[in-house]
Amino acid sequence: MEIVTCTAPVNIAVIKYWGKRDEKLILPLNDSISFTLSQDHMCARTTVALSENYEGDRFWLNGKEESMDNPRIQNCLRAIRERVDLSKGNNKDILRWGLRICSSNNFPTAAGLASSAAGYACLVYGLSKAYGIEGDLSQIARQGSGSACRSMDGGLVHWYKGEQPDGSDSFAQSIAAVNHWPDLHVLICVANAGRKKTPSTEGMRRSIRTSRLMQYRVKESVITRIKDMTQAIENKDWSTFCDLTIADSNEMHAVCLDTFPPCIYMNDTSHRVAALVHRYNDQMVAQGKKDLKICYTFDAGPNACLFVPGAAVSEVMQLVLANFPQGEHQFAGDYVKGLPVLPHELSEASQSLVEDATPGCLQFLIHTKVGDGPRLLQDLSSHLLDIKSGLPKDYSG
Repeated sequence: MEIVTCTAPVNIAVIKYWGKRDEKLILPLNDSISFTLSQDHMCARTTVALSENYEGDRFWLNGKEESMDNPRIQNCLRAIRERVDLSKGNNKDILRWGLRICSSNNFPTAAGLASSAAGYACLVYGLSKAYGIEGDLSQIARQGSGSACRSMDGGLVHWYKGEQPDGSDSFAQSIAAVNHWPDLHVLICVANAGRKKTPSTEGMRRSIRTSRLMQYRVKESVITRIKDMTQAIENKDWSTFCDLTIADSNEMHAVCLDTFPPCIYMNDTSHRVAALVHRYNDQMVAQGKKDLKICYTFDAGPNACLFVPGAAVSEVMQLVLANFPQGEHQFAGDYVKGLPVLPHELSEASQSLVEDATPGCLQFLIHTKVGDGPRLLQDLSSHLLDIKSGLPKDYSG
């Protein structure tokens, strides 16, 4: 038998992917650029096992058995198995072996935190290791979830939409290393960890069908913004990077509101977080500290992702906690997850940025950093499946 366990990261787009030109192949209408986040605090973990003694294929997600008939899973599996046929030195009998997949996320699923990106990236990476496949995997991961292709690399990643109808030139690759901006921190403000009302796939379909602003975005603004963002990254122009990230997030959500019926992902707390970022940045610009600006971006959900320079992270964390204090029913140890932050006393100027501090508006915060691509775990205890039975550990189904 073969058994492997791996982890894969979340990625957060700074130039958004919103809309497909081909739903079957998952080909986007525009290029996108993202940051890969650290797997130390947010990741998918997947165990893939193959054995000639297994009957059929089975799949478990977050403790629940799911159907293997999911077209996206089948597309990824088919693409992996096709490469086995083309690979030298592989035992082709392995293609007839039964397959077991068990996957879990250590963060909320379907809440606008890129859980599908991490999940499908992890699935494809695990399958590639189990079947002995090498080479670029981003085109296979894209067939599971579009943004999953960006989770196959670390640092800053560019997903090229491509022009070919078969998707052969639509792939993702790293354009800047993990430490491109040294000591960059990421603060995720979770306003709602529950499932969003309108899934991203349905929201995209609706926007393409009804939004005139969507047409302008695809044909005009996002093309220019990709060029400007690429230049800002090459020049390490942090201030411009922040402005472009905020602008693109705002435009994507404007498209969602221009959709009919509208897709409303942000809530009152989301807008309050965004307003705090603008107040803080205005203060930094007035003080001549553009290198300490911060930026927000919202995927299809209410949860803000803030990119914060290390020199400002203690102050920004304290500002967020002052504006969004822990609720009386929330435990301090569960409210701020991830990396610890040193206490910081707000200056008089910073205290002026605190407005309407209502406890409990945020469910929790995750403090993390930029990270690398998928990892193969070597510790046998990391397997989610029991090696002998091929069932999830402690499985009672």
